[in-house]
Amino acid sequence: MGLLGNELAFAHALTAQERESVMALGNRKRYPADAHLLTEGDRSSHVVIILQGWVTVSVATDRGGTRLILGVRGPGELLGEMAALDPHPRSATVRALGPIEAQIIAGDAFRRFLALHPRVSGLVIRQLTFRLRSADQERSALASLTVLQRLASRLSELSGAESSGPYAPAGAGPSAGPVPARPVVQLAQDELAATIGATREAVAKALRLLRDQNIVRTGNRLVEILDPELLALLAEGHQE
Repeated sequence: MGLLGNELAFAHALTAQERESVMALGNRKRYPADAHLLTEGDRSSHVVIILQGWVTVSVATDRGGTRLILGVRGPGELLGEMAALDPHPRSATVRALGPIEAQIIAGDAFRRFLALHPRVSGLVIRQLTFRLRSADQERSALASLTVLQRLASRLSELSGAESSGPYAPAGAGPSAGPVPARPVVQLAQDELAATIGATREAVAKALRLLRDQNIVRTGNRLVEILDPELLALLAEGHQE
């Protein structure tokens, strides 16, 4: 399972000339926290390149009103390319985790650019392929792993000391100061549930089991990892 992904972001894979040309196709726009940059089911076709900030990508589930977070995207990421390349509605909702700055490019302009620049078109195809494979892995995890395993895997991913994503604890990241003695994930239980396709109640039960074994400690919108190695073993399916 992977929420943050490990592919080089689209804009970062462009040459300086390609990046300048792509950015010239659109306009810069700012969004407040919680704003929807793209909405599932919408018929718009523009693409978005994140310049600053982080967003979640989510889809509606069969459980009324709940959503499944498929991924978290940050600076350099291209979003909305599927709707730009075919006439179908948006397949997911993109929501700002905090203030966002993004480049907005009309779908027809983006398509014309790709037709004239095969290397950039190849980057888009590579990104689509990577995300489809990642989605397949997520679906497989939902079908084959327990809530406890999925939660352990997600906590292990998001609490990584090298993480510079939106859920990294204060002090994490390559340019920051010393990291905390123990990894921390700063998410509420309902948000954790949305990242693994489970109910809040199921996540609360799994966290209780992890607390009882002194693997984690929980607080208000916070999960502190006390035993990262054992948490990783649980994520892999090992039992105590």
